[in-house]
Amino acid sequence: MSQSPIAIVLAGGANSRFWPLREKSLYTFMNEPLLTRQLKVYAEAGFQNAIIIANPANYSLIVNAMAALESTISYNVVVQQEPLGMGHAILQAEDLLREAGYPPIYICQVNDVVEAQLHHRLYEAAQSGRAHAYLTGFEVSTYFPGGYLVLGDDGQRIVGIQEKPSIGHEPSNVVNIVAHVHTETAILFEHIHRLYASNHPHDDHYEVAMAAMMNDYRFECVRYDGKWHPIKYPWHVLDVMKFYLDHIDGQHIHPEAKILGEVSISGNVIIEAGARLFHGASVVGPAYIGPDAIVGNGALVRESMIGAKSVVGHVSEVARSWLGQGVNLHRAVVLDSVFEDRVNFSAGCITANLRIDGGFVKSSVKGERLVTGRNKLGAMIGEGAFIGIQSGTMPGVKIGAGAEVGAFTNVTQDILEGQRLYSLQETRLVDATGKVSEE
Repeated sequence: MSQSPIAIVLAGGANSRFWPLREKSLYTFMNEPLLTRQLKVYAEAGFQNAIIIANPANYSLIVNAMAALESTISYNVVVQQEPLGMGHAILQAEDLLREAGYPPIYICQVNDVVEAQLHHRLYEAAQSGRAHAYLTGFEVSTYFPGGYLVLGDDGQRIVGIQEKPSIGHEPSNVVNIVAHVHTETAILFEHIHRLYASNHPHDDHYEVAMAAMMNDYRFECVRYDGKWHPIKYPWHVLDVMKFYLDHIDGQHIHPEAKILGEVSISGNVIIEAGARLFHGASVVGPAYIGPDAIVGNGALVRESMIGAKSVVGHVSEVARSWLGQGVNLHRAVVLDSVFEDRVNFSAGCITANLRIDGGFVKSSVKGERLVTGRNKLGAMIGEGAFIGIQSGTMPGVKIGAGAEVGAFTNVTQDILEGQRLYSLQETRLVDATGKVSEE
């Protein structure tokens, strides 16, 4: 088979578990949205065309972001009007695929960040003609709450998919990553349509359609043992940040960046145009300093991304954290945290990032306390929030966009958008005789 598959890029998933952060498909890493980064990788693997599945809320954002894409890949953006599952999302591409004669397709999720080698291997598998479909299999050593591949005796042919089996009843140790090539596109769509028409009670129409096809068509497992970082919860931004930071090779300091006085720069770093690093500042790689950002006197940035026009003020520290654009820090300490655009973290503020017992940090998501899998995790703060002086956040706390935290406040709970959290303080002025002032 020589026809290049069309990439079906699923970018319309709900962001409800990603609160308080914004649209995850367009999250910016080193000054570029995730979606356009992913499309460039697909193009380098050989994919020439893409259909991006958006939702009504992010459609215009995606269209605007794609306008700046510099890549050889051609694309269309379509909308899934209702969140009716992955199968329904895939069906939104059918009109365009029908016009093209139902070519092979490559189904992938924008929020699954993997190494480029996987996309290359799937493209090559599609060209081989060995099977009718190729699904990515990832070996796990502990239980994973997702879909497991049921493999044939040869360990390569896939004969079934089992969604979220109970612990101890997994059919294999190989889980399914949504990076799938299908050559029998029209038949796949027929099966999905049939399931929706039958009022199938679950949202696994796509998986059930594939399982039905496995009786008559050969599905093969393409094994992958590289890095895999799905973005589902807000702390996953830190995993993807590290993934991209680890790809920096050497020191790349733009000629229009300004190094003012004695500055320590070590490890792999990118410092963009207009950035200013003042005397006594230290940058420890891997690290990224965005356009027009400032790292002030005596400030320390290590293993972090600092967005455009952000200010890491005098003697502040930022470690293993992601800062968006226009963030302002004033003699503050930010550890293992995610700050969106225009967050103000005032003088003396700090993010606690470690439990006393050293255990995994928990964070609340939709009313449920979840184990994050991280023993160091600070705060996740939405766009435009303002944190007053000498305030602190406990590990795993989330603060919504536009929220305000008053001075000298210890944040121990999540704060919703626009809410204000203040500490009630009582002060007394006593004169030399011990008399309390009435003022």
